[in-house]
Amino acid sequence: MSQIIRIFKMVFIGLIFIVTLIVIIAAIFINTSPQFGGKHTAERKLRYTKAENYQDGKFLNLNEVKMEMGFGKFISVLKDYIKGVPNATPSFELPIEHIDSLDIVDHNPVPKVTWFGHSSFLLEIDKKNILIDPMLGPVPAPHPKLGRKRFSQELPIPIERLPVIDAVIVSHDHYDHLDYGSIQKLKSKVKNFYVPLGVGAHLEAWDIDADIIHELQWWDEITHDSLTFIFAPSRHFSGRGVNDRFSTLWGSWIIQSTLNNIYFSGDSGYDDHFKEIGEKYGPFDLAMMECGQYDQRWDEIHMFPEETAQAAVDVKAKLMMPIHWGAFVLALHSWTDPVERVTKKASELNVAITTPKIGEPILLDSLSTYPKEQWWKR
Repeated sequence: MSQIIRIFKMVFIGLIFIVTLIVIIAAIFINTSPQFGGKHTAERKLRYTKAENYQDGKFLNLNEVKMEMGFGKFISVLKDYIKGVPNATPSFELPIEHIDSLDIVDHNPVPKVTWFGHSSFLLEIDKKNILIDPMLGPVPAPHPKLGRKRFSQELPIPIERLPVIDAVIVSHDHYDHLDYGSIQKLKSKVKNFYVPLGVGAHLEAWDIDADIIHELQWWDEITHDSLTFIFAPSRHFSGRGVNDRFSTLWGSWIIQSTLNNIYFSGDSGYDDHFKEIGEKYGPFDLAMMECGQYDQRWDEIHMFPEETAQAAVDVKAKLMMPIHWGAFVLALHSWTDPVERVTKKASELNVAITTPKIGEPILLDSLSTYPKEQWWKR
């Protein structure tokens, strides 16, 4: 009996040692890895207080978002992730159209939007090259072992071959929108960064000059030569670390030129801010609308496809494009569910929709036809 007790004690001590070691390694990783971004100093937090939706050290949504994840909900999500869903990833290599860097440099007079998958875009407009949410890395996580790889093996153009980027626009600081590795490769060729209030702390920690970082609150407007950027609300949240949820702002973007008006939704649950944006700044020639990574258990912060189509109506979109799909597994639905459902609902609502392949350009002029091939059906 005493021998059994000794064995039990040894096993128990061994388990405690392993758990302690894991906790120490995790703490070292969190506190030393640049992936987690910068710290918010007292001086920075004082600046944040100027925002109407900043209270008690946190940014708030226009309408309350509870973000509840009790033990029961956590277990149900964990079980579903372990079980998985059919058709979660493509069974074939996705078709990718490639971009020649010389074509970008030549500045086609017709504004052009090119999708890189998920929520990443290259916008060529008024002789400017603009990257939106450039998550161009393989895994949307602070470490490659903590996430699943991108569906496609390559991008329309490697980061190294991109020409000078006049502006990078970021919607919020989640890993699938703000990627440390991508920023490191891009930063030497980017003239300006336009980001939500608080995100500048991450960029400065990543050795980007504060002089080229422009932080905006909701409804702020800023000009970039002939363009106007407007930062608008969305219904979401932020955070890259363990205890920094709601520590930076999140939102959507309006990009205006002399001829075009473009909307980028960022991540958002459905709410009345879409109608307000449409009334203030619509109609939009193109609205890039979040459509993917949804679930009934987090419906406050991500739209279902049917809501995406309605949101496009709300913002007064002449043409909508579903985004936030086609690149990563971040939720419990098939990889084609977002585009199939939103296409059906857009037809019911009589909303024009475009579904380009990754790398296939959308030309923003009245003479061009927009891509609508159902390329996801092999």
